[in-house]
Amino acid sequence: MASLLSPSTPPSSIHLRRKVNLLHFSSLSTNHSLKVYGKIGRTGGYHGICLTTRAKGGIEQDVLEKDKEPIEIDVDSDYGAVGVHHVGVLCENLERSLHFYLNILGLKINEARPHDKLPYRGAWLWVGAEMIHLMELPNPDPLSGRPEHGGRDRHTCIGIRDVSKLKVILDKAGIPYTLSKSGRPAIFTRDPDANALEFTQLDG
Repeated sequence: MASLLSPSTPPSSIHLRRKVNLLHFSSLSTNHSLKVYGKIGRTGGYHGICLTTRAKGGIEQDVLEKDKEPIEIDVDSDYGAVGVHHVGVLCENLERSLHFYLNILGLKINEARPHDKLPYRGAWLWVGAEMIHLMELPNPDPLSGRPEHGGRDRHTCIGIRDVSKLKVILDKAGIPYTLSKSGRPAIFTRDPDANALEFTQLDG
């Protein structure tokens, strides 16, 4: 049965550890309900994490606890992730979306990628060395009621060289946008299906 949490009582934890040379670290989340302990291997990559949680419950929101023994799991996470190959973006009308992405944003179609071998219409667009895959499928996200600022919504981020030039392009096309709330050079807008897009200016 759960009991009131006291400072001397350790909260519940789940511990994942890899057997390597480890460097310990710890942090506390801003809501003070989740403690994170971890171990980073000196050889790089993910080598384990220990999550400590505190749950609030009851009418008076008393802090409850559950005690569990740490669970040891050996993992090998080095499977070779090297980058983002493409991002899938849903659209209601492919031609309307292509007008936005090609004529306004200036992206190019990757003609080498198959667009007629899938059971739905679509197109692959180059974004540097990566791609956006436009897919003409029903979008589960509503068109209205979304955050005004795309940074507070699920979004795709594209690195660009000049935010000020993109700002001029969006102004000319009458497309609304917001700037980064932190003041960094980044601009947020939405495509015709309300998919949020971030364009962040990269150095160099």
